[in-house]
Amino acid sequence: MTQILLVRHGETDWNKEQRLQGHLDIGLNEQGITQAQLLGQALAKEKIDIAYSSDLSRALDTANTITSHHNVPTFIDVQLRERCYGEIQGMTYHEIEQKLPENHRAWHSREPDFQPQGGESLRQFYTRVTHSFERIAKSHEGQVILIVAHGGVLDCMYRFATQMDITEKRKVELLNTSLNRLRFTGTEFKVESWGDVSHLQNQVSLDEVDAGKSSVPWLLP
Repeated sequence: MTQILLVRHGETDWNKEQRLQGHLDIGLNEQGITQAQLLGQALAKEKIDIAYSSDLSRALDTANTITSHHNVPTFIDVQLRERCYGEIQGMTYHEIEQKLPENHRAWHSREPDFQPQGGESLRQFYTRVTHSFERIAKSHEGQVILIVAHGGVLDCMYRFATQMDITEKRKVELLNTSLNRLRFTGTEFKVESWGDVSHLQNQVSLDEVDAGKSSVPWLLP
């Protein structure tokens, strides 16, 4: 059985501002660095055989902080990037609603084939992410794999593992430095636990879309 420790990157200033990052390379803020350090300490004694990370610094710096406690390689994989939002990257959610209402409507209604100018559709993003996870998992059967990526990536994998349609309203949180455990049977992914931020010692962890605050893990069968 292959185990996957799926982690969202630590907090950035743009997370706090509710500003869409997408493929833009925004680094961790001080809180995000602390979050990554706390998760690294929490996983220090846990087995990790190999690590993968998005190439964007907010994810890669989080991954390197965690793997500093382990003598394992970290592979950079651009296919683990957040969704590319094209023309709406760098804008706050309010700015998108005011300036590009069609983009805002399609984004929040989860239209699967709508593409922002210069960006990816939700369906393209989902296909990219799920194919990448299948490739990585099949390359390391029987191992424990750390994967550090982005909120949208977590959302894709939760849906893929639970057979939840990409058009459905999101049901779980996608928190900064949350620890999400998946297993790969060789043919499919299953969720073991979701949204664990107990390592943050009751510090605030921001949700991917609405900056909601939570410190309670989602535990699933």
